Amino acid sequence: MSREFVMGLDIGTTSVKACIFDIKGKLIAETEKMNSFHYPEPGWSEQDPIEIERSSVLAIKEAIEKAGINKDELIALGFSAAMHSLLCVNEEGTPISPAIIWADGRSNSQAEAVKGTVGSSVYSKTGTPIHPMTPFNKLLWMKETNYEPYKEAAYFMSIKEYLIQCWFGQRVIDYSMASATGLFNPAALDWESELLEMTGITREQLSEIVPPTSVLSGIKRDIADEMGISPEMPFVMGAADGQLANLGIGAILPGEVAVSVGTSGAIRQINKGVKIDENQETFCYSFTADSTIVGGPTNNGGIVLQWLKDLLNDQRDFSDFLGDAEKVAPGAEGILFLPYLNGERAPVWNQKAKGNFYGVSITHKKEHFIRAVLEGITFNLYQIGKALERLAGEPEKIYVNGGLARSPLWLQMMADIFEAEIYVSESHHSAAWGAAWTALVGIGKVDSFEDIKKNIPMCDPVLPDKENSKVYKALYENYEKLARDMVKYF
Repeated sequence: MSREFVMGLDIGTTSVKACIFDIKGKLIAETEKMNSFHYPEPGWSEQDPIEIERSSVLAIKEAIEKAGINKDELIALGFSAAMHSLLCVNEEGTPISPAIIWADGRSNSQAEAVKGTVGSSVYSKTGTPIHPMTPFNKLLWMKETNYEPYKEAAYFMSIKEYLIQCWFGQRVIDYSMASATGLFNPAALDWESELLEMTGITREQLSEIVPPTSVLSGIKRDIADEMGISPEMPFVMGAADGQLANLGIGAILPGEVAVSVGTSGAIRQINKGVKIDENQETFCYSFTADSTIVGGPTNNGGIVLQWLKDLLNDQRDFSDFLGDAEKVAPGAEGILFLPYLNGERAPVWNQKAKGNFYGVSITHKKEHFIRAVLEGITFNLYQIGKALERLAGEPEKIYVNGGLARSPLWLQMMADIFEAEIYVSESHHSAAWGAAWTALVGIGKVDSFEDIKKNIPMCDPVLPDKENSKVYKALYENYEKLARDMVKYF
């Protein structure tokens, strides 16, 4: 019997990852290509979509070479992508603007204006919080500032849509990526006409909305040759990285929550139907025609640890750097840290939010600050999780993925703060495996999304320490009060 493999292409903010798996979820090979960023003005954050397209082609090619497989053994590829990017494209499909990504804050004044007027109505229709991250607010900024590429654009799309257009000549978008634009109604599974009118664009300028299992065929032969794949190999739409990270780690049933922490972070749960939060603390993004993912994202994950490491001019690798925190007991001897260095999305949804160390004394050392930052990141996730509980109920099982999940110290901290067993996959590429599994569903190789649970290699769960949990429960009460009190200063 011939061997069969599947690939997940994870188009992230920091990098593009191409991961090849066998049908049971074992990682065979991976390749990562780093993405560059541009900051033309304070608060702006852009990327070059052409660079990312080229990186994606090379990542696929190199992953196949590293795996040592024949092109006919790769049976499908599924897409995963970061949400909220926006670029302007001309009639020929050429970008005429950089990709403005989720971290860009230039549309903050537009977001504040919407919040103060029709924000509740917009949120109730879309389930997407009013925030500068969304293409909806970016388009408002483009319209109000007479952004030249906006005026000349034939189409508006995300980086993922741009790749698909380059490779297949099609303009299509899956439910989840459409939902993340802030222009999509998840109940109707269609663009919201009122919001298109507000942004001054037409539905013809947006892509056709399709399910995540839609199969793309007919890749351009020169692209296929460059990748080293068969031109007949099917590609499958996939979804946004959040939905697929849940799928890839098996958090797909009621009561199953996934926490992802890489550069940024999120806590999410998949649900049937649409669940809109009256307090507007969480998002509700579509996944399939009858399911959504509810949760909250944070701007401040591993990037905050990188900031501290750079600030301290610590040249060690991350495992040694984080290891210093083990010298300190839970609570960092009185330091509480609000991790809002990049502004914040959930739970405060305030781009002007700032980070803060509280309770610093002359006796504190480097290791106290490292532990306080780790605890602050985790308390923030816990606070978002409490908002999620109001909509989806108390979590029955918590799965963790992302780069920070490689730290045993942090996994134990998660278990202690959440007072729950923490489940971790052997692979840290949950979004890529979710994309690959979606491809298998799309081509009919497997029967359902739920069947992925039989095909995820898992580690032993991390159990909470009861004494640490007691300490953290008391500390969290102070953290939450501090977080809510600080809002008035932002």
